[in-house]
Amino acid sequence: MAEIIQKDGTWSFDGDVIRIVPGTDKSVGLLRRTLGEITVPLRALAGISYEPGKKAGRLRLRLRDGACPLLQITGGHLEEGSDPYRLTVAGDRSGVAEYFVDEVRNALLLEQVESGPVDAYLMPGPALPLTVGAGDGTATFDGERIRLEWNWKTEDSKSSGGARTIALTEVEAVEWLPSIGLENGYLRFRTGSTAAAPPAPKYDPHAVELWGFRKDPLMALVGAAVVARLPHPNAARGVEPPEDRVPAVAPAPVPAPADHDVLLRRLRELGELHQAGILTDEEFATAKQAVLRQL
Repeated sequence: MAEIIQKDGTWSFDGDVIRIVPGTDKSVGLLRRTLGEITVPLRALAGISYEPGKKAGRLRLRLRDGACPLLQITGGHLEEGSDPYRLTVAGDRSGVAEYFVDEVRNALLLEQVESGPVDAYLMPGPALPLTVGAGDGTATFDGERIRLEWNWKTEDSKSSGGARTIALTEVEAVEWLPSIGLENGYLRFRTGSTAAAPPAPKYDPHAVELWGFRKDPLMALVGAAVVARLPHPNAARGVEPPEDRVPAVAPAPVPAPADHDVLLRRLRELGELHQAGILTDEEFATAKQAVLRQL
């Protein structure tokens, strides 16, 4: 068995699966801590690599397209600390990392594992029931129903209708996007009644708006749990969907660059959130610096 133990986590490989256990280092994000230990079957892998660095290197797993519902919903937008398929390796352990890579690659070769896309998830979604509070609401999923509840920071026009319950059978697509620059993120559930151009997440009762803070990545777990129970997007590859349907995971939009006035408005909004006690001093300072770097 090959194994590498680091502050960032522990990876072990027994020839059939890679077991990933998150570490206790401060760089380990809340998503990885919440997700806990995961098991990656060999047939879910497209490859593995080790990237050496001056002080530390990185081990990375590359999964086959469609193998993991979490990667399906996040679409490459997970930050380093939240990515469960990345391990920071101390410089003096590079030899162990390279040995680990060789062992996995040899197994992939011996088992003749294909690296192409799959039409069914090979990784399970997050454990249920699951409840996450972030941004302007709380999302709960029990395997059959999604419930969205609002907090005191929610826009009145959105919260006035009360909590929203969505049956899994109603869901046609799930969208998740983290806060990027000055653009807020969101988790949105599209149903048959969702307009082609839905309202902004701030006003959309089928969406939780995210503001770029610590618990935001956890909303991706809710999205992944739902996506894992929807028809797989690759199952009917090559078949054109009806024009009035959207794929199980809609592509994440790319926010446009903000101008000077937008930056100033964002600074004012952050100041108001800080004064209202919504942001801690540390959160306010971090968010403020991110805005100032773009001025």
